[in-house]
Amino acid sequence: MSLRLTIVIMSAFGVISDAILIAFYPQFFEVRYGITSPVHVGAYIAAISIAVMCTLPFWARVARRVETMHLLVYTQLVAGTFGALSAWAETVTAFWVLTMLMFMTKSSYLLMFPYLMRLEKAEAHGATIGLLSVVVHIGGIFGAMAGGMALQQFGPRTCLWMMAAGDFVQMALCIYLIRTGRVVRVLGTDAAQPAAGSPASAARRGTLGLILRLSLLMLLFDFSAYLVRPFFSVYWEQISGMHNQMLTGLVFAIPGVVALVALIANKRATRDGRKLLDHTLGNLLLGTVGLLLQAAPSPALVLIGRCLYGWSLFQVIVKLEVTLFKVSTPDAYAKDFSIANFFQNLGVLLSSFGAGLIVSRFGIEVTFVLAAAGMLLTAALDRWTFGVDRRHAAPAALPETDAADTAGLAGAPHAS
Repeated sequence: MSLRLTIVIMSAFGVISDAILIAFYPQFFEVRYGITSPVHVGAYIAAISIAVMCTLPFWARVARRVETMHLLVYTQLVAGTFGALSAWAETVTAFWVLTMLMFMTKSSYLLMFPYLMRLEKAEAHGATIGLLSVVVHIGGIFGAMAGGMALQQFGPRTCLWMMAAGDFVQMALCIYLIRTGRVVRVLGTDAAQPAAGSPASAARRGTLGLILRLSLLMLLFDFSAYLVRPFFSVYWEQISGMHNQMLTGLVFAIPGVVALVALIANKRATRDGRKLLDHTLGNLLLGTVGLLLQAAPSPALVLIGRCLYGWSLFQVIVKLEVTLFKVSTPDAYAKDFSIANFFQNLGVLLSSFGAGLIVSRFGIEVTFVLAAAGMLLTAALDRWTFGVDRRHAAPAALPETDAADTAGLAGAPHAS
């Protein structure tokens, strides 16, 4: 297998491992520990985000001294070990400790994305990010299906073993790449750090400013997109009257199927010379409608809403990621990616904790309405924050990039 294909497969296993229980934590805690508090479930999912957002910058710094694939061999071994041990955790406190340690080490696998971007040509970034986004969504499908079936048929312990197995598979693939000589070394190829006060240093500060502004949009978008996730499975079973967890996993994973359709549609549009599908404002409005439809107590409307929501999620995420790597430079990919990921996880953290509080006080339906409002706010913030940039030249940090490509999430003026 080629390096690129192997990294894509590793990403798939990482996503599947993460998705096995993400739709079923309410049921998991009830079955295993007798805990039914929505606040507890929200707090646990929020803690996962804290573990990732605090440790990924650390792993990005370590990767400046240790080759990424060599680092992942050890971190995924440790993550898999903690995950396997959590299957025997008799108390909820022990489960929290072991799984948080697992997520702290598991987060290092996210370094594969900036690593792969360094190996790809700039013009291929959009296609690669689209492919990885589909892998994330399709991985969510398999993870949700496998998790629902395992929880229903074999119990929560099997789900934890499956999660650990995903980490061990990633470790094995890293060893395969190293032993077959397919790993491309990137250490030693980084540009020297610019001297303080130099033009390059000033350019880097300008780039960092754009990264931070873009990251704020990511925070708000992720908060809105994922506010509905923690309790969707419970909501679906309530309104549909069907308590088949495998079917629930399929409904939960509908956005993954839509992402594949969106990837094909994007490729066809690009081939035909059209750029009509990445209109950020339009996609955010579609996401708003999709979320509001899911608030209706009708299974049919929920299914339609999931499709619109999935289309919006894919298109906006791809636009965000493409913009991030256009603004950044290859030697800073890992660092800038970790900054953006910090804000993304902060958005997920706030949405997870907020979802628990909202559901406990107002009901699940309110999460869809508030998420829709967040989508509208994201669109307004994008236009207000980056609208001025579109009337000026490209920043000095990106002399070879058209200003329209660096004008934030919405892109060129006509693209929204």
